[in-house]
Amino acid sequence: MNKNKEKKGAKNSVREIAEAVVIALVLAILIRTFVIQAFKIPSGSMEDTLLIGDHIIVSKFAYGLQVPKPAMINLFGAPVPFFETRLVTSWGRIERGDVIVFRFPVDRDKDFIKRVVGLPGDKVELRKQVIYINDNKWDESFGVNKGGLYGESTEKNIDFGPYTVPEGSVFVMGDNRDRSYDSRYWGTVPIADIKGKAFVIYWSWNKDNHWVRFGRIGDIIH
Repeated sequence: MNKNKEKKGAKNSVREIAEAVVIALVLAILIRTFVIQAFKIPSGSMEDTLLIGDHIIVSKFAYGLQVPKPAMINLFGAPVPFFETRLVTSWGRIERGDVIVFRFPVDRDKDFIKRVVGLPGDKVELRKQVIYINDNKWDESFGVNKGGLYGESTEKNIDFGPYTVPEGSVFVMGDNRDRSYDSRYWGTVPIADIKGKAFVIYWSWNKDNHWVRFGRIGDIIH
C-alpha cells in the first residue's frame, strides 16, 4: 500500500514539474512575442549609438499590438508552418529618430536594427552626407561618417534621392552612415514588420578586449 502511494506521489511530482515547465515556456514565448525581446548587436552599422557586442532590450508594445498570423519560418534550414507577428499601431507613435528592430524585407528570417529617418509621405534626401527631410536639413547628432564599405554603391553614402516614403512604411538608416546597408539600398520597411523599439542596453561585451563594457550597461537608447 505504501509503495503504491509512493509511486502515485512520484507520478504527481513529475506531472507537477512538467506542468510548471510547460507553463514557464508558454509564458516565456508570450513575453518574447508580445512584450519584450532581447537582441544582440552583430555589426557596426549603428555605431556609435550601438556597438558590436551590445545586448539590448526591445519593447514589443511601444507602438501597439503584435498580432500573430500564420507564416512559414525556417527551422534548421527547412521551411515549416508557424506564425509571425504584424504590428497593429494602437497607441504610441513612430517618430523620426526612433531606433527600431524589424524584419529585414529582403530576408524575413533576419532581424535588422536601424534608425527611423523618414515617415510616411516624407521626402528624404542625402546631400553631401547631410540628411534633408522635405527639403529641410534634419538637425540630428546621431550620424557618423567613417568611410564606405560597399564599393560601387558608395555614391549613396554621399548623395541619395530625393525619395518619397510610401504610405504604411518608414525609411531607415544606420547611424554609421557610410557602413550601413539600409533603405538607400533595399527600400523601406513596412510598419507592420516593425518588431519594436530599442529601449536599453543590458549587457555589453568587447570581443577585442575580451572584457565587459561596464559603462554601457543600463544606457537608455536614444
